[in-house]
Amino acid sequence: MKPNYSIGIDLGGTRIKAAVIDESGNIVDQKITETRDDAKNNGIEWKNAILQTVTDLKLSNTLSSVAIGISAPGLPDQENKCIAFMPGRMQGLENFLWSELLGQPVFVLNDAVAALMAEAKFGAAKDKKHAVLLTLGTGVGGAILINGMPYQGAFNKAGHIGHMVIDYKGEKDVTGMPGSLEECIGNYSVAKRSGGKYSSTKDLVDAYRSGDKFAAEVWLRSVEQLAIGLASITNILSPEVIVIGGGIAEVGTDLFEPLNRYMDEYEWRAGGNKAEIVKAIYGDIAGTVGAASFAFSKSYDLIQH
Repeated sequence: MKPNYSIGIDLGGTRIKAAVIDESGNIVDQKITETRDDAKNNGIEWKNAILQTVTDLKLSNTLSSVAIGISAPGLPDQENKCIAFMPGRMQGLENFLWSELLGQPVFVLNDAVAALMAEAKFGAAKDKKHAVLLTLGTGVGGAILINGMPYQGAFNKAGHIGHMVIDYKGEKDVTGMPGSLEECIGNYSVAKRSGGKYSSTKDLVDAYRSGDKFAAEVWLRSVEQLAIGLASITNILSPEVIVIGGGIAEVGTDLFEPLNRYMDEYEWRAGGNKAEIVKAIYGDIAGTVGAASFAFSKSYDLIQH
């Protein structure tokens, strides 16, 4: 039976965010709980928390037929049934089959891909066939939309835009890539980029706004490097739109104005065509909405086949 509602679960390191959406993307209900990620118990607490969350949402909204999607860090398997690769954190997540816990098909995808699905279905990339999403936060996440569908590639690794090389002589990031985009603008590297003067992007941008010359040098260098990365993406994928989300996007015009100036300099605009740079519509709930939307589409595929 075709589901009329979908539950999206966004499994993060600190919080589990859940939402019920209808086919138009309207949020019917929401619930947030603490993750309580403890490596010693193999994720039993957050697995049980998700089970309880799904049970509660089904009961409180009298949902008899519902699709379920889960957004999580890591790389999903080829059938989007589990996270197949997530080294170093979220013990118990790798290869855990959610359908066995929740008693029905569950569709799992990477958290950045989930955010893209939210924007492509209902948000800033709605009705676009070709789009790219970047999440600028602690690190830099990414996802790709081709012909209206998320492109995950071989091994479901596609979209890790944060690990493209900007400076081949730079320090290696967690994947071993030198001078990556993530190193250039991710929040975790602010102290290193500023010689210890600033500890967060917020501190850096606040100083930039106040007219501090050193802050301006550090911040604008990072934005220029971001523009070089985005211009490279336009040459490789030629998207209609690039959606920027994550906490760093919340600085607003202090990001987007210089970013667009640098794009004017670096983007190859054959025939006068250019990629539109837009801010993500969905913020903290992008993962839940995207996971729910993905579950809708995968459930329809099951019915048709």
